[in-house]
Amino acid sequence: MSMKDREEGFEKKFIHDEELKFKAMARRNKMLGLWAAEKLGKTGDDADAYAREVVNADFEEAGDHDVFRKVRKDFDAAGVDQSDHQIRRTMEELLAQAVEQIKNG
Repeated sequence: MSMKDREEGFEKKFIHDEELKFKAMARRNKMLGLWAAEKLGKTGDDADAYAREVVNADFEEAGDHDVFRKVRKDFDAAGVDQSDHQIRRTMEELLAQAVEQIKNG
């Protein structure tokens, strides 16, 4: 295998990994949005619309602080009793679920 072949292989794997990471984060954010919507008393189309807001919040800055901040702010405004730790733990659990769902097709 030439160096060029190896380099192209690494690039393809990196692109694939980045694509998987993006898909997993988007899926996690949608699930988080639906979880938060339920806590906020939203159902049906309102819950779906809220989940889209959470997904879109992730494009504000790198990392998931923007998503966390949106959910935290909305919970505070609505008087939803969830600690920062509970929100972050749910984010981690949902990311693990999203990765599993993508891996299993």
